[in-house]
Amino acid sequence: MGVAAGELIVPFTGAIQAAFSVLLTIAFGVVAAQCNLLSPKAAKEVSKLCVRMFLPALLIYKIGSNLHQDTGVRYVPVLSKFNPTIQLTESKLTRTVWSISYTLLSVFVGRLLTRIFKLPAWVAPAIAFNNTTSLPLLLIQSLKQTQILDAILIGGESGSQAMDRAESYFLVNAMVSNSLTFAIGPGLLRPGDEDASDEQEGEDDEDNGQANEDGESSDMERGPEGIIDEETSLLPQRITKPVNRIEKKGYLKTQKWYNNLSPWLQETLNITWQFANAPLLGAIVGAVIGLTPALHRLFFSPSNEGGYLNAWLTTAIKNIGELFATTQIIVVGVKLSKSMLRMKRGEDSGEVRKGSLAIVTLIRFIIWPLISIPLIWVVASKTKLLDADPMLWFSMMLMPTGPPAMILVALTDVTGAAESMKMTVAKFLTISYAITPMICFAVVGALKATEAAIEHM
Repeated sequence: MGVAAGELIVPFTGAIQAAFSVLLTIAFGVVAAQCNLLSPKAAKEVSKLCVRMFLPALLIYKIGSNLHQDTGVRYVPVLSKFNPTIQLTESKLTRTVWSISYTLLSVFVGRLLTRIFKLPAWVAPAIAFNNTTSLPLLLIQSLKQTQILDAILIGGESGSQAMDRAESYFLVNAMVSNSLTFAIGPGLLRPGDEDASDEQEGEDDEDNGQANEDGESSDMERGPEGIIDEETSLLPQRITKPVNRIEKKGYLKTQKWYNNLSPWLQETLNITWQFANAPLLGAIVGAVIGLTPALHRLFFSPSNEGGYLNAWLTTAIKNIGELFATTQIIVVGVKLSKSMLRMKRGEDSGEVRKGSLAIVTLIRFIIWPLISIPLIWVVASKTKLLDADPMLWFSMMLMPTGPPAMILVALTDVTGAAESMKMTVAKFLTISYAITPMICFAVVGALKATEAAIEHM
């Protein structure tokens, strides 16, 4: 089953459009930094805002609107021995297992290669977490316009319906990926934190504005030598001191309660706390809203049909969520601008090693497609583990493929990584998205494999 050169043109064009959209947005971030519209310190705060507010809002809206009681089990496997109306099928289990397993396998491979070849700490999360949000959606939109996926439509289904379903598959995969990113990602970057210089530790202290846990010193409130600056509390000390005392007392009580727990319960709480991140909470809220008929109607139905929150609250959540992808990419541009300025002055601007770039590119654009496409083809054509949905097969083949996630920038900010690492990651992401059109080969391969699987239906 050969592939004609003409068959590569449409997906290649779509991939170029998606990549160019990302690169152009990065360029706007560079311009914003060069024109002093957004400082690196402000970009760091914006990056945290993206993770802790914009992304949860996006997941609440997208998952809540796409999930409802009739179709929820299509995306989330539910095991209920006591509810005969909800049954776990092998197909639904396979979908979720695929999203989790390929991410965890990527984490293992990334950690292993980093240790064996003594690679920088950022390489492990770059291998582990690919772009599961903005790029797949942009690519699907491009393919939707070119109608290249009409060849895998069955049963008289419209292309628009199939594309909407593909987007929902990618969004559920993004929910899993984003949750694992902030649960596992900080541990992958930790070696970089340990190697950070004393200068960076000083920068972190300055950014966080925290010198001590209890905050009893009046110098901490007023700054060195009693100088009042923009970080000085506006509240009088007779108020701030009792507040700090209450916070310390609450912390000590919580710590005492935790220390009295059994070791296995402490370990369970530690593992649970690692996964208790804002994106996961947003995904859970979205799933609860979507799968609860009364809440789904309240949030997403027209106002005259009981959707009393749709016009104001849902719209506000949607507007906030839509800021995530673009704002996160602009932050990459700001960090890239900082790296360029340092390079111009002859200072350390972060180095992207050719070996690191080659390994990540090889795994993300070549090795994973060579694994996922044949594997999903076998599962779809030789077993009954998956539904008879070619768009599902196509989506699963492409899920592990593509450049590293833009959210790596937010991960370096949240974990307090060294500035040199942040600039290196910004450079690396820019290069990765410049070569993103390579994904066209995976798109054509997945399309051909899906067509072959349809013949076995």
